[in-house]
Order: sequence, then C-alpha cells, then structure tokens
Amino acid sequence: MWGDSAYRGQRDVIQRHAPDAKNFIQAKAYRHRPLSETERARNRTKSKVRAKVEHAFLVIKRIFGWAKVRYRGLAKNTHWLFISCGLANLYVARRRLLAAA
Repeated sequence: MWGDSAYRGQRDVIQRHAPDAKNFIQAKAYRHRPLSETERARNRTKSKVRAKVEHAFLVIKRIFGWAKVRYRGLAKNTHWLFISCGLANLYVARRRLLAAA
C-alpha cells in the first residue's frame, strides 16, 4: 500500500486511517549500508507474493490481449475483462488441472 509514490510523505495520515496496514515496500540497500539478512529475507518473501499476484496480470495483458480495450462501452469491456480473468485462472492452473485428469 505504501509503495506508490502518490502516498509519499503521508505515513502519519495512512497510519491514522488504517492502523493495521502493512508496509509492502522492498527495503533498499545503499552505498554504505548493505541489507541485513532479515531485510533480505523480508524482500524475498515480498517478491514471492508479488510474483504470484503479477503473473495473472501478465496472462491477461500479454496472452489474452487486454493491453488496450477493444470495444466501445463499459458493458462490453467489463464482460471481456471478466471472461479474461476466468480464463487467466484456468491458464495459470492448467498443469494442475491436466495432471488431475
């Protein structure tokens, strides 16, 4: 949540409105301050979660062509998005589904 640059400098406001919000920003190493092993482990965990979430968007955008809208009107584009999301779920789980069959 705090990783977006639009929220830069808004830490106090965010903590006041959402006290249980988690920080999902990757820790950054600097020239004279390398990352500790715990920071590296946290970054690795965040990267694993981000990779799983972003993979579905890759499938929708690259394989199913959702980079630009195709139709005029919200109803048609919303319908196409819902179908693309369902197909992306099947595409991501295709190996497990084929192994079960």
